[in-house]
Amino acid sequence: MINDYLPIIFQLVIALGVALGGVGLSLLLGKKGRVNAAKNAAYECGKIVPVRPLPRFSVKFYLVAMIFILFDIEVIFMYPWAVGYLQSVSANGVGVFWAMAAFVAVLEIGHLYAWQKGVFDWNKR
Repeated sequence: MINDYLPIIFQLVIALGVALGGVGLSLLLGKKGRVNAAKNAAYECGKIVPVRPLPRFSVKFYLVAMIFILFDIEVIFMYPWAVGYLQSVSANGVGVFWAMAAFVAVLEIGHLYAWQKGVFDWNKR
């Protein structure tokens, strides 16, 4: 049984050895330089970095992004299902349709919840 896992263990040991060896050699042979504020500052194409913090994004931006990802994944699942729908129905009956209907119903509940919370209302702050 352990013989089945030997190649995986061997590969993990080699990967860990290469990673630790690279870091170790870098620390051992790497250049030691002086550290100062100018070297540690972020370089933005010659622009001086502003001292004040950048403005924060609205939470709505992230909510809309998550909803976009949710419905994007829905399309990714529905396209292959729609392509093979006729073959699936002939093999499995109408259960394939109801499975996708349940999937869409769960997503629609999420959509209605987001709508109720006002995520899609851009005029509201």
